[in-house]
Amino acid sequence: MPRGRWRGANKKDWDHGKTWYHGSPLRLTAIREGSTITQDRDLARVFSHKPTLVSISDNGAIRHNGVTPGFLYCVAEQIQPADVYPHPRSSMEPGKEWLTTRELRVTLLAPTRILDKERLTEEELAELRRRLSLKESRRSAAITTESSEKQASQSD
Repeated sequence: MPRGRWRGANKKDWDHGKTWYHGSPLRLTAIREGSTITQDRDLARVFSHKPTLVSISDNGAIRHNGVTPGFLYCVAEQIQPADVYPHPRSSMEPGKEWLTTRELRVTLLAPTRILDKERLTEEELAELRRRLSLKESRRSAAITTESSEKQASQSD
C-alpha cells in the first residue's frame, strides 16, 4: 500500500473520471493489483516498451531506452480514489504514475512502436545514470546523517 508521502495535489482531489491508460509488451484483458496506470496516454505508450530509464523534458517530450514493441490499453472500468494510489517511488511529477489496488479490465487501443525521436542516445543514458547515481548517493548520505543525529539525541 502507499507510503505516507504524496507530493502534490490531494489524491482525493484528483480527477479519477478521466481516461486511464496502461502500456505493456503483452496482450492483456486485465491488469493485476499493483500495476502501473496513468492518465498520460503517451507515457503509457512509452511504458509499453519496457524502458529502464524514462526522461520527460520541461516541454513534456518523453525519451526512453525501451526496445520492446508493445500494446496501449485503456482501463475499461470506472476508477475510484480507492482503486489507485500514487506510485511511492516515482521520480516523475505528481500524478503521472499510479498503482492499482485491484485487478482491472483493459481494452486494447493499439499496438505500439518505438519512435526514433524518442530514443535516448548512449551519451544521454550515461548522463542520466550519472545523475541518478549522484541523487542516490545524496539520499543515502541524508539518511545516514539523519540516523546519526537521531542516535546522538537519544544518547544525550
